[in-house]
Amino acid sequence: MNYSQNGEQYHIGLKQGDAGKYVILPGDPKRCSKIAKYFDNAELVADNREFTTYTGYLNGEKVSVTSTGIGGASAAIALEELVNVGADTFIRVGTCGGIATNVKGGDIVIATGAIRMEGTSKEYAPIEFPAVADIDIINALTQAAENAGETYHRGVVQCKDSFYGQHSPEKMPVSYELTNKWEAWKRMGCLASEMESAALFIVSSFLKVKTGSVFLTVANQEREKAGLENPVVHDTDKAIRVAIEAIKILIDKNKE
Repeated sequence: MNYSQNGEQYHIGLKQGDAGKYVILPGDPKRCSKIAKYFDNAELVADNREFTTYTGYLNGEKVSVTSTGIGGASAAIALEELVNVGADTFIRVGTCGGIATNVKGGDIVIATGAIRMEGTSKEYAPIEFPAVADIDIINALTQAAENAGETYHRGVVQCKDSFYGQHSPEKMPVSYELTNKWEAWKRMGCLASEMESAALFIVSSFLKVKTGSVFLTVANQEREKAGLENPVVHDTDKAIRVAIEAIKILIDKNKE
């Protein structure tokens, strides 16, 4: 069934030509204008539900930023519809909470893969199929973080559907499962927790497009539990700048 109306995608409100090949994906719609300030000639092209899109240029190439809202379900919708209008390279920019105790508030986390502890990806692929980021985007984000002199970590992140299930697991009827699995993620060296990458990586594998993720670490509850310094940082600009630089690196590489 075709859900487009007058050539526009049903949820994101974009039609062919409205978006660039490269798209940055924040969760928060209010973050889109902040990201678009790094583009040349940025224009607001759509604003519907949680999906706000600006399109402009970086290094002469058309690029966009589209918000996805919170969680994998709306992120998958945004990705599907952006691919329908011609986009094929995506970088999620967001926030995360540290799990590994060497990840501090203010650090950058680059996801190489994601734990599929959410529901959306299971409606695309069996749980045995891994949620992995595109290697070219991982490398571009790494180079961008190094160029900026940022403290960064690369590795697996955990994705969930319940924010409060992470922060108050003992209150939940399934506390036994939440707390036991959290301990397993810690033992496996999982870097951080967030909510969208698993769905984005799985949907990207299915649609044969490229996706990666970069995060600002807001804080680390495990550092707090251990009595370690636990800075709390909310300014996402450093993660945004890493994503912008990574897009430029990818554009230049593709031009070669």
